[in-house]
Amino acid sequence: MIILGIDPGTAITGYGVIEKAGGLKSKNGLRYIECGYIRTSPSFSDAERLVCLQKGLLKILKKHEPDVLAIEKLYFFKNLKTAMPVSQAKGVILLEAAKKKIPILEFTPPQIKISVTGFGRAEKKQVQYMVKMILGLEKIPKPDDAADALAVCICGSNFVK
Repeated sequence: MIILGIDPGTAITGYGVIEKAGGLKSKNGLRYIECGYIRTSPSFSDAERLVCLQKGLLKILKKHEPDVLAIEKLYFFKNLKTAMPVSQAKGVILLEAAKKKIPILEFTPPQIKISVTGFGRAEKKQVQYMVKMILGLEKIPKPDDAADALAVCICGSNFVK
């Protein structure tokens, strides 16, 4: 089963792709495939940024054909100026997944942290370190958005067969 994890944003949207299968040669049945990000230009309008995000997402969906999409839920916000664009980006992502009939799993940051570290208030560095360990990577993925997206994947893997 291919799981696509997304850490939504308008400036940078992180993504991670893993495979879950019982027969994989890893202690947890997870195999790292790819991670990265979709970056939009700050000179773009909000609408242009969403189009850029959509095009990048469509390439990822075509390349990996995920069986499920796991995404971070907007849990709380400190700044309305950032919450609204992130919500718009998430809307584009959910729309494209729904159009392709890809099941969607949504998780709050504490759910993701518990799933990866066992502690819902873990620091970002702890989560990133555990992503590296769980997936058997040589180093912590960069940028942080890609590592966060892999954490979303790992969380999602606990809810699929």
